[in-house]
Amino acid sequence: MKKEVKNTIIAELGELIKQYPHFYIVDVTGLDAEKTVDLRRKAFQQNIKTVVVKNKLLIKALDAAEQDFSELYGSLKGNTALMFCETANVPAKLLKEYKDANPSLKAAYAEESIFVGAEKLAELAALKSKNELIAEVVALLQSPAKNVVSALQSGAGTIHGLLTTLGERPE
Repeated sequence: MKKEVKNTIIAELGELIKQYPHFYIVDVTGLDAEKTVDLRRKAFQQNIKTVVVKNKLLIKALDAAEQDFSELYGSLKGNTALMFCETANVPAKLLKEYKDANPSLKAAYAEESIFVGAEKLAELAALKSKNELIAEVVALLQSPAKNVVSALQSGAGTIHGLLTTLGERPE
């Protein structure tokens, strides 16, 4: 491979690292051709950009990045595919679907943290996205308000019934 081509690939990888807030480093050698195509199709449908890279080129792209990714270098052995995404837990959930076919997680950069090793897959899948966290907070904030409104509504019915009964009573 010519040096110009390598430099272009390194620059493109650097742009992807800047563009996406989360990425996974995956070994897909355990997948046959059919499973690989299926994984790529599902990744595309879930807005995950999948790229197969050479480890040395990836190391150079990570070195050029503004952040320190040196913890990831130890996991860059063998075949490497990168999965770039906007939501941290989506690739982990997708990889869990293929656990029998054995695409193994080497490492991940998600939620500004580095996760190394296949055993971190469950932890990554359990991460909540920003939208999920906002929805939970809104639900928690709405719960007391709903309780107050329902108590007032049930109390209004009780007061109305009491006043009606008192009004119908002969003096």
